[in-house]
Amino acid sequence: MIAALAHTARLVRAAYVFAREGVFAFADPSAMPPQAQFAVRVARLIERRGAATSGRLSRALTRLGPTYVKLGQFLATRPDVIGVAMARDLESLQDRLPPFPQAQAEAVIAAAFDKPVSELFTRFSEAVAAASIAQVHRAEIEKDGVRKQVAVKVLRPNVGGRFRKDLGSFEFAARKMEAVSAEARRLRLVEIVDTLARSVAMEMDLRLEAAALSEMAENTRDDAEFRTPQVDWDRTSHHVLTMEWIDGIALNDRAKLEAAHVDLPDLGRKVIQNFLRHALRDGFFHADMHPGNLFVDDAGRLVAVDFGIMGRLGLKERRFLAEILLGFITRDYRRVAEVHFEAGYVPAHHSVENFAQAIRAIGEPIHNRAADEISMAKLLSLLLEVTGLFDMRTRPELILLQKTMVVVEGVARGFDPKLDIWTTADPVVREWIERNLGPLGKIEGAVTGAGELGKVLSGLPSIAARSVAVLNQFEAMTRDGLVLSPETVAAIGKAEARHSRWQTAALWVIAVTFLVILWSIR
Repeated sequence: MIAALAHTARLVRAAYVFAREGVFAFADPSAMPPQAQFAVRVARLIERRGAATSGRLSRALTRLGPTYVKLGQFLATRPDVIGVAMARDLESLQDRLPPFPQAQAEAVIAAAFDKPVSELFTRFSEAVAAASIAQVHRAEIEKDGVRKQVAVKVLRPNVGGRFRKDLGSFEFAARKMEAVSAEARRLRLVEIVDTLARSVAMEMDLRLEAAALSEMAENTRDDAEFRTPQVDWDRTSHHVLTMEWIDGIALNDRAKLEAAHVDLPDLGRKVIQNFLRHALRDGFFHADMHPGNLFVDDAGRLVAVDFGIMGRLGLKERRFLAEILLGFITRDYRRVAEVHFEAGYVPAHHSVENFAQAIRAIGEPIHNRAADEISMAKLLSLLLEVTGLFDMRTRPELILLQKTMVVVEGVARGFDPKLDIWTTADPVVREWIERNLGPLGKIEGAVTGAGELGKVLSGLPSIAARSVAVLNQFEAMTRDGLVLSPETVAAIGKAEARHSRWQTAALWVIAVTFLVILWSIR
């Protein structure tokens, strides 16, 4: 149980940093049990005097390092877990860190390709951007006598070890919370940490990002308003990703966009419609569409970069999304409610009519209103209240979709405050509905279903054989019983005793640490 003590020590340090930065000011003690109220009061005593009220959580996460920055970015997508106020505080969290030395970057590249950087690139510049996992350099290659500008993304040296330790502590804390809290179990905290861990693991293999970029390029090759950079596979490995350099104007550079006479309201439309088209048509979308990752080129096309975080939707989820959006567009709240029940997202013991009434309370206030007239914070608060009221559990497959929709809406609203989100989404949603749920879609679905049925029928003999084997094993167990040897029983008892002792020790470490903190600030 040394690991439990290590996790506890790291979490206590994090709690101290949160307390010092005033993060616990977000908490409302009135709704907490007495023990939690006492803990919040203690934490408020440690709060640094004179700390700015805005950006408290962002500052604390930045102080704690790259893993916590990544956690903050992820939690910004989960107001149902941390609350709307904290989520809004995290929206400004920037994944910007000092770059690591040029010599280290060149050493990583040389090790990845077993040759010096000078043989791979005719020019290799200093880092132009640095984040928690990797940094980007501008470089130049020569092919068939033609020189070409490229962007080279290089993984931070030894970044994996730090992330593994911190993610292990997050999982330890999530399991403890789920063990004592029904609300934590409803929010699936362990699953959230697992999702974050998988996302980080994929981001740390730049070949996977290159593959995502390549897949989206294939999906969008015929799109008139969107494109992606080309991957240089000869200069891409686990630790290095080389791609086409984009000379467009970043969407976060408003002055350059205006100087280039870019049609800003039309740009907002393109952002929303292309995101929805990728999510619905392809089931594969860029899940980090903030303005710094989007450019507009000379032809007026959107160009996306940084494909480390991608989202996928199965056909069931795409149908759910399309019907939900169409239901809001047409104000068919009964259908919106039915879709939730059909997808199994709301337990069957609830009333469809009552859920439709709750959905109407969300939809009516925002209909026929421009984006600048809608309070997204109030809307989000109402959505969270409704999901809790109807026992709607967290849907991991929809987390990235929900987060990206909020970001995309914000980007579009920045270019056109009067943008009508529903009118903008309407043509894309209706196109998908007609293509997939209309007559042609039903015919294709029937053909696909027939093929799947054939696969099932062809597998029946092996399924039957395995079933017989399982039944025989079950019969033997019920006849003879499941017997544990005395040595096994004794070993289980000893292990459980050790576990209890270490748990008690961990709790004492936390208590003593807080006492020391209190004594030091007297």
